[in-house]
Amino acid sequence: MATIETALTRLLGIQHPILLAPMGSAAGGKLAAAVTHAGGLGMLGSGYASEAAIRKELAEAGNARVGVGFILWALDKNPQALDVALDARPAAIMLSFGDPSPYTQRIKAVGSKIICQVQTLEQAKQAADAGADVIIAQGRDAGGHSGMTRGTIGLVPAVVDAVGPIPVVAAGGIADGRGLAAALSLGAAGVSMGTRFTATAESLWDQAMKEKAVASGGDQTAQTRVFDIVRGAAWPAIYPGRALRNDFFAQWHGKEEVLAAERKTAETAFLATANNDFAQRVVWAGEGVDLVRDIPSARDVIERIVDEAASVLRGGAAMVRG
Repeated sequence: MATIETALTRLLGIQHPILLAPMGSAAGGKLAAAVTHAGGLGMLGSGYASEAAIRKELAEAGNARVGVGFILWALDKNPQALDVALDARPAAIMLSFGDPSPYTQRIKAVGSKIICQVQTLEQAKQAADAGADVIIAQGRDAGGHSGMTRGTIGLVPAVVDAVGPIPVVAAGGIADGRGLAAALSLGAAGVSMGTRFTATAESLWDQAMKEKAVASGGDQTAQTRVFDIVRGAAWPAIYPGRALRNDFFAQWHGKEEVLAAERKTAETAFLATANNDFAQRVVWAGEGVDLVRDIPSARDVIERIVDEAASVLRGGAAMVRG
């Protein structure tokens, strides 16, 4: 298969410029290990800075070289969770949704790389000043939680220009080789993908949820806070989650204050529904979900994406004539 070498692959010592987004609901140790074994870098989710979750998923990853992702506002409440991750000497620690500076020295001290995910240009500059080795520019196209302001295609080159020579990774709406080729053309050194990896054999999602993703399209997604409110998840309002629209969304989106006031009753009813009742239950998905058409292995996903990206890049070069 093709090989695409970039500043990201050289820095992280990986074969392909593809990172697994550390999604708490999907990116367990098995998926992270599978991505690493396929030549990318697997990042496992830590839940809400849960020490138990970190230990469990690191054990599932075995001796694969993986990283661990943290939601910073949750880590701020339980900073000792970082020590649990660092004890394993992970390849990288990913920090998102907050100020990374209180943690960067501890991470550097054990030799792990620091990956900071940002949603604005100002956050990118702050991450660079804090000592980030890699910066992920995440657009609002992304599934799950992201910022509300910038789309991926505009944010990525702006961040590249602002923080170079730090490698920048594109995230949000990328699910095939065309997305990887586009990200490289924008100046990124690689991509971070979540939605495409949720529907893989190794994902923590159950089969019904994976099949729901395959059957869905990007026009069915929306950014909303209602699923966080009903679950009592303390996500700041500036970071809504992109999910598939459903009956619960239709009932409560735009009525967040009412939902919050009635949360206990609403939560009881919400949790009483079956896990595969997707008229009520949340399915996080980005705008690239149109491109999720099957449930292959993580290795198959990576090999397809790299080969397609190489073909697109070669084809584009051939079309340029003096």
